[in-house]
Amino acid sequence: MKLVSLFAGDRSIHIGALIEDTAGKGTQILDFYALEAKPEYSDMNEFIEKQAETLPWARAMIEKARAGLVPATALIPEGDALLASPVPHPVSCRDGYAFRQHVESARKGRGLPMIPEFDHFPIFYFTNHLAITGPGEIYVMEKALERLDFELEVAIVIGKEGRNIKARDADDHIFGYMIMNDWSARELQTQEMKLNLGPAKGKDFATSLGPYLVTRDELASRRIPGSDGERFDLRMTAFHNGKQVSDGNLKDMNWTFGQIIERASYGVTLRPGEVIGSGTVGTGCYMELNLTTMKDNPVWLKPGDEFVLEVEKLGRLQNRIRKENT
Repeated sequence: MKLVSLFAGDRSIHIGALIEDTAGKGTQILDFYALEAKPEYSDMNEFIEKQAETLPWARAMIEKARAGLVPATALIPEGDALLASPVPHPVSCRDGYAFRQHVESARKGRGLPMIPEFDHFPIFYFTNHLAITGPGEIYVMEKALERLDFELEVAIVIGKEGRNIKARDADDHIFGYMIMNDWSARELQTQEMKLNLGPAKGKDFATSLGPYLVTRDELASRRIPGSDGERFDLRMTAFHNGKQVSDGNLKDMNWTFGQIIERASYGVTLRPGEVIGSGTVGTGCYMELNLTTMKDNPVWLKPGDEFVLEVEKLGRLQNRIRKENT
């Protein structure tokens, strides 16, 4: 199932699901709020928390929609729907550091050896869970536009509460997957991390998620099982004003989401609606590319630029950069 959050006419946020193109009708969004009876939930976090009730109901509604048994007003052509982040208000938002290629290439480009601690345990930081966006425009202040960067990632959403979760059991705590763009203000980040604390202002202005929250069962055909948690064979690409600039694969995570969950839940209770990012895939940001393959012609993002992240099975997250004026 591919779940979405969409803006209604009054700018309230509804929950719905993607209905793939059937019988030539085009891909549509089923707005759950336009249906007469639905389980009790107030937002996506509660929908996830009550999944034992909400998911069977949602699947039944999708089948009804495919059979033409829901009101026409409940179906919106995908191109006409204004999507928010699938999880507009995460309980928290962590970001990992799981791809060796990204870490090693960026360090080598700065003349630094690979840090051995990378192999000791998976690390993460907390980013601003109140600055989440979906597809669409991203407004960025002037100082954050200095060496503005993208980061091509995948994020999970916790679906089941747990504490001290073992990596081998952690996949059962994952509700679903979505694309994540961890926007980065590299000038601010470079300045502040000289103090060995952060990232903070270099990261806290925007994180984009979407366009869909894809449940685990949708990815079964690409699953790579492992004793420390599953991986998925999903190609990850990025496009800057239509030009491809990145190419990686989610299966190349050196730390699994299961291992990251084990680390994050040590002495801490994880709850439904918490978001955890993978960290940047190899070739998945300009900081890395500018230090390696693009040394002679470094590139950063600027107002007006369109940036698109694509991940197989997870969709296409499209954003445009705008300068925010004070």
